[in-house]
Amino acid sequence: MQKPPVLPLQLLKPVAVQPVGRAVASQLGMTRRDWRRANLVIPAVLLGVLLSWAGRVGAQTPPPVTPPSVPTAPPAPAAAPAPAELTEAIARLDAAASSRNVRDVMRLFSRSFRHADGLTYDTLSNALQKFWETYGNLTYQTTIDAWERDGNALTADTTTTITGTRDINGRILKLNSVLATRQRYEDGRIVSQEVLSEQTEVTSGDYPPSVQVQLPPQVLAGQSFDFDVIVQEPLGDRLLLGAAAEEPVNAEGYLSAAPLNLELLSAGGLFKTGQAPALPTSRWITGVLVREDGIVQHTRRLQVVGDPSQLTTPPPPARRHLPRFR
Repeated sequence: MQKPPVLPLQLLKPVAVQPVGRAVASQLGMTRRDWRRANLVIPAVLLGVLLSWAGRVGAQTPPPVTPPSVPTAPPAPAAAPAPAELTEAIARLDAAASSRNVRDVMRLFSRSFRHADGLTYDTLSNALQKFWETYGNLTYQTTIDAWERDGNALTADTTTTITGTRDINGRILKLNSVLATRQRYEDGRIVSQEVLSEQTEVTSGDYPPSVQVQLPPQVLAGQSFDFDVIVQEPLGDRLLLGAAAEEPVNAEGYLSAAPLNLELLSAGGLFKTGQAPALPTSRWITGVLVREDGIVQHTRRLQVVGDPSQLTTPPPPARRHLPRFR
């Protein structure tokens, strides 16, 4: 975005969820009503994992894959208020995005814009148009966390909250996403951006499960990590289905569906263990829970670093003998 700190716009990535078959439902003790309700809510999950606004629609010609650099020291919180040029630009960006005005949004970006995940000026513009055709009701709110000047350039860390709804044949999907990003401005336009952290939740149904999600923001290359999505309410006699997925953050991931095979959960949530890749990279970690009265899908970004000094907080030791991602 030209002057404002990058206003992260969200995009949805398809996730292919296998429906619950009649035979399997019968073996699980599901009634005919349970089976019909379960398969009714599953299609909502197909809207899938959110892709960060400046980060998840791949370029038509993906750039060479390079290990993403984990941000070193962020700009120190400014003692003085952010300059008017920055705050005004952010306000314009929020307003343009909330009104789905692609032209006004793209005026805040340089034609040579590059994103750490592979987006360019053109692919970002196309992605926004497609996303806003899907979600017609969105609100963007951005705050400045830190900023600093670098000669004639300006670097800013921002946090953007995105909320919205989507109606699919009478089923309402609710979107809530929070992205922390860092962007560099030159000549009043955003020339580069990287995602520092992101988490997105999509819910549907009358009473979607309330969940507590546990995932370290960073993990060392080759190290195990735990991913828990814990339902906060007592299940009672209700069935709970769930699935977890781990995907690389890259251009191909934006364009392809990640298969999710729902399974009957014996406990009140998902409890999975993953294995970080051997080289530094970023991963999207997603959990989906399906209950007869609602569904919830939660996605977070996990940064895989190669140097322990890059860890912002020491990760807890991984548990043993837990189901792994499939």
